[in-house]
Amino acid sequence: MKPSIKFLNPSNPHLPNSILPLFHSLKFPSFQLARFETKAYEKRISGLVFEISDWLSEKEKDGRERFLMFHTFSNTGWLAYGVILDHLQGRPDILDKIKGCVFDSGGDPNIDPKVWAAGFAAALLKKRSSAAYPSVEAGEDNAAESKTNVAKLGPKEPLLVEVVLLLLLEKLFSFLLNMPDLNQRLTKIISVLSKNQPPCPQLYLYSSDDKVIPYQSVELFIEKQKEMGRTVHSFNFKSSPHVDHYRTYPTLYSSQLQSFLEECLDTVKHK
Repeated sequence: MKPSIKFLNPSNPHLPNSILPLFHSLKFPSFQLARFETKAYEKRISGLVFEISDWLSEKEKDGRERFLMFHTFSNTGWLAYGVILDHLQGRPDILDKIKGCVFDSGGDPNIDPKVWAAGFAAALLKKRSSAAYPSVEAGEDNAAESKTNVAKLGPKEPLLVEVVLLLLLEKLFSFLLNMPDLNQRLTKIISVLSKNQPPCPQLYLYSSDDKVIPYQSVELFIEKQKEMGRTVHSFNFKSSPHVDHYRTYPTLYSSQLQSFLEECLDTVKHK
């Protein structure tokens, strides 16, 4: 599970050249989250919110206003984005400048010990984790681009050390996630993500073969966002592992991202 938030950079040749002139990748160390050092976590978020506000207060040399697009990874990155939104409640001037959000392998609103255990086990074991490999069945989907990529990845059965680690982490998170302060904080963040996202387009990139995030939970969240009148796009890669959609389907991933960014930028141009 890689908790990460990225701001997109116009110098990337694969992106439209009118995207904001800022690249900022914010990563939260897994050990910090695993130990629930919420004060350190919130401090980093507060610093980022201040940086965002300061950057948005200025204009480009040609007079153009600045705006933001978020690209988050995993459910922890999605939750980190929720913390940012929570800090920005009451700041419509900033929220209005968020023009698009891409959620890669995130969007599960359930506080589930199994999901947290799977995520941290994958982060600790890295490529030794079975979550980093597609299943045999899933590997048959999207064959046009994935024949070579999926073949390189797996499948892979979980090792005994992974099974034991998952059991231990699940017991740990069953206790930690029910601690009143932490549970209330997570519930509040998820509520913000569910009800108070800015009115900009959202793109969910996920996979039926994700062994960390249940794709059914993501799809249900997507439907609820649509019911609220949000502009929501999604793409199911079907056979790529957690946070590995780009590596498995680079062309398809880039195409989905390009189309979404062009739509977001089109709304800016017509303002």
